[in-house]
Amino acid sequence: MPNMNRLKNFRVYFLLAALAFAGLTLLLREHRPSFLRPGMRLYAYVTTADGSVTVVDLVKLKAFSHMYVGPGLSGLREHPTRAEVFGVSSAGGYVWVLDPRINQITARIPVGPLPYAVEFSRDGKWLYTTTSGNDMLLALDAQSHAIVARAATGHEPVLARVTPDGKSILVVNRHDGSLGIHDAGTLAQRAAVGVVAQPEDVAILPDSSVAFVLSRSERRISVVDLRRGVLMANLELAGKPTDMLLKPDGGELYVISPEAHGLQAINTWTHEVGDYMVLGSAPTRGVLSADASLLYVSDTAAGRVTPVDIYNRRIIRDPGKGFPVPAGDSPSALRFDPEENLLLVVSQGSGDLAVIRVRTNFLVTMIPVGDHPQELAVKLF
Repeated sequence: MPNMNRLKNFRVYFLLAALAFAGLTLLLREHRPSFLRPGMRLYAYVTTADGSVTVVDLVKLKAFSHMYVGPGLSGLREHPTRAEVFGVSSAGGYVWVLDPRINQITARIPVGPLPYAVEFSRDGKWLYTTTSGNDMLLALDAQSHAIVARAATGHEPVLARVTPDGKSILVVNRHDGSLGIHDAGTLAQRAAVGVVAQPEDVAILPDSSVAFVLSRSERRISVVDLRRGVLMANLELAGKPTDMLLKPDGGELYVISPEAHGLQAINTWTHEVGDYMVLGSAPTRGVLSADASLLYVSDTAAGRVTPVDIYNRRIIRDPGKGFPVPAGDSPSALRFDPEENLLLVVSQGSGDLAVIRVRTNFLVTMIPVGDHPQELAVKLF
């Protein structure tokens, strides 16, 4: 009889161990992105109010580094081809470079007073930034980190963007309310177009023909003809915008406004303000899927993310799909991972990075990243 009991216990323990192993395997498969080959890493980088960058392993779903970079961090961007992450220290007046392979800051490049953003050429060879403290546009060699060209801009340039054809650089000049059109080869300014007051962002059509300029202090958005260098229209909006997203084919522009509690769709060919959708209390930032079928919008007041079927202009409330999707306190910036398996959301109030599974729209976890996180980058290498 003792032998029978031992055999029965062994079978029970073996079955439990097999079930536990199967569950662990399923869990690991669920969390590990399918496109990751052995040895590849997928990290998220989050800037925080204390001038640091927190690094999060998106496979293990945990933060493993919090390094000081400099005061007033802004403009966080991944290099398009190399394993590097770039950003600026606005208060420090330099561009910084982080090597994800060794998890260290490898360069601090002095550029001038008050830089706010970085931009790469299409091939990743050149890096562009503006210094709003002395009204300059700069081009840097992204590999050697040498400054190769400078040019004067309008007053208080806060952003530079390369046109899709690579021929021009658009500079958003906040103080004098203008959009500077610069030659990408020489940086020389070809035209300056007056736009909406205190502009802060620009979206460019894929054929490089038209730009849309946004101001977070005005209920208007400017439309600029880039080939002729003239203002075409100032479109009236329902409220002051905080973000805009352009469809990959350039056919529609989606403008998000917490003041209007939703988004407006703009026809980029006719320049007509079309459909309006109410999304929540204070929709603030958005991210659009690669096929432009799905839009996620963060709501800072409600502490959630709203999934939107953009084709049918409806909030997704399907059975089995999470809605609303919780995302911590005051969610703001959003990003997908490279395969759009995970949605990452910076929660400024709670100091977390929310990780949401796109397939189910359910919150996977909240990862503490530091005080008042701001910007987000994702790098696969």
